[in-house]
Amino acid sequence: MAVTIKSNREIELMREAGKILAKVHEELAKFVKPGMTTLEIDKKGEELIRGFKCIPSFLNYNGYPGSVCVSVNDEVVHGIPSKDRMIREGDIVSLDTGVIYMGYQSDAARTLAIGEVSNEAKRLIKITEESFFAGIKFAKEGYHLNDISTAIQEYVEAAGFSVVRDLVGHGIGTHLHEEPEIPNFRQKRRGLKLQAGMTFAIEPMVNAGRYDVEWLDDDWTVVTEDGSLSAHYENTILITKDGPEILSL
Repeated sequence: MAVTIKSNREIELMREAGKILAKVHEELAKFVKPGMTTLEIDKKGEELIRGFKCIPSFLNYNGYPGSVCVSVNDEVVHGIPSKDRMIREGDIVSLDTGVIYMGYQSDAARTLAIGEVSNEAKRLIKITEESFFAGIKFAKEGYHLNDISTAIQEYVEAAGFSVVRDLVGHGIGTHLHEEPEIPNFRQKRRGLKLQAGMTFAIEPMVNAGRYDVEWLDDDWTVVTEDGSLSAHYENTILITKDGPEILSL
């Protein structure tokens, strides 16, 4: 699949999908409390998405059983919601979810601090979010994909954290994952030249310790190999001539 340039009509639909997803994340951030299960968060997410007359992007995607990936502490991404997994004071919880609005996708992730968390956890969440913004300074026509990737890595590593190598961002449109893959670390090639109308999901995944990760036996949940905390921040963006438009904020 080639990298698609979206028409004005497609961009309008993706804007709407992004707006809805931003509202879903806002509501989830208010909802999550210590003592609830990750399954309760997932159910709330699905209810919100369907309440906006959208379809949850993740539900049954390649067999994934939830509408919201709920990843706690050392879980990097793709944590499966469970009635047995309880959220506790001091946890950090990454929520990654997406909506389909009239056939068009939006994808975004946020990491929440639950109650009073450690200073390291606070800093990790902050740096992860800031690295996204450092990367998208280069998300405009005429730059290359690798400019985004390099900026994210440099920002994260300057703060003493590490960027996950085994998972990447991606193009997005009528499909959740489209070309191109978008690493959060420097590549040898400059990569794709950016053009107005391209839509991407940019998503730094940042570990407090080493960047190595492993998959649990459920084949979905990715955890840090050294047990360190991990944070995730993602938005769907549109490339324009003047710079990026963040669709899911």
